[in-house]
Amino acid sequence: MTAAFRVSQLVKHYPAFDLGPVDLALPTGEIMGLVGVNGAGKTTLLRLLAGLAAADAGTVEVLGQRMPEGQVLARRDLAFASEDMRLYRGRTLDWHIALVRRMVPAWDADYAAMLMARFELRADQPVSGFSHGQRVKALLLLCLARRPRLLLLDEPTTGLDPVARAEVLEALADVLRDERRSVLFSSHHTHDVEQLADGITMLDRGRVVASASKEDFLDAWRRVLCQGAAPAGLEAWPELALVRQAGSQLELKVRDWREDLPARLQAAGLQVQRVDPMPLEDIFVTSVRARAA
Repeated sequence: MTAAFRVSQLVKHYPAFDLGPVDLALPTGEIMGLVGVNGAGKTTLLRLLAGLAAADAGTVEVLGQRMPEGQVLARRDLAFASEDMRLYRGRTLDWHIALVRRMVPAWDADYAAMLMARFELRADQPVSGFSHGQRVKALLLLCLARRPRLLLLDEPTTGLDPVARAEVLEALADVLRDERRSVLFSSHHTHDVEQLADGITMLDRGRVVASASKEDFLDAWRRVLCQGAAPAGLEAWPELALVRQAGSQLELKVRDWREDLPARLQAAGLQVQRVDPMPLEDIFVTSVRARAA
């Protein structure tokens, strides 16, 4: 498998937080969504991949380059945007474009013009007059028009209104049409991840809780409602992530669905009332709570 990035036994220590050890890889041409609560380690991982921080242990390879030794070569084909990045408020978007063009040989002027029209941005307007959504779209334009082979995005849709958020998601979807390009993005909006990602990685307290294709996540999880009291030992069943009794109704969150599970529950004295798929947000919350328990 050709990987856009690969990390092995990656560790980063901070006074109040530790990331890792993390083993993770992104196949070339795919998009991976990072899901995690605040402080889970999403930004730390992205900064390590972008060469903005150095690992304390383990290996980091980005676009075939070992980091940090090969970061100069890797950054030629890498773009990184974070919600806390700032543009020069007294300068226009045109000024920022000219600045980036001088540093990036692969700058695509036609694509930049198309994005400017799609995002309804004015090239001659000072950044100080941009709304939050316009600043986010301007940053995305400056990243995408570089035509990077690897795009790293930290919370790209945070704080956007529904219209601006839809525009950003559509632009990201366009990037995916080029199978040579890869995207890793973090988001609090699990719907965005579910909509865009080929693969999903869940982080919690600096560790990877789970990492799989979107289809594998959604196929493996189910919410099962039963009638009856939970039999002794039910919580120890390995495929059950959560068991919750409410009166005579029993709710089960299943992390490893098997077609024979309803029959096994029936044999244990429960009456299965319904089986439903679970959205990604429910899967994530249940995974984190199960790990905490």
